[in-house]
Amino acid sequence: MGLGGTAKKLQKVTEMAEDVYTRLNELRDQVIEMRETTRETKDRVDRLERETAEMRAVLEALAEEEGIDVESITADAHIIEAESEATEADAEEAVSKQDGDGTDDATSDSA
Repeated sequence: MGLGGTAKKLQKVTEMAEDVYTRLNELRDQVIEMRETTRETKDRVDRLERETAEMRAVLEALAEEEGIDVESITADAHIIEAESEATEADAEEAVSKQDGDGTDDATSDSA
């Protein structure tokens, strides 16, 4: 009976080891795939950054020819964007407060 119990335990350990090995291989494959995806994404981002820099240079050259102040326009755009983000944050905060008040009321009514 001692050998039978040992054999069963060994079989169980072997099965567990095979499961771990299978999962480890799946994880390894996922990591390899993620590395490839990350590398492809990095290459794409690098290419887009180069293209954007080239387009910016062309636009700045055209703007200079036309006498347009690019820095002023860029600064205005940043200000407008910051104000928009602040307005959105204020609106989200107001909605969050309203949701919080309604939740508190509902919780106190059911208690």
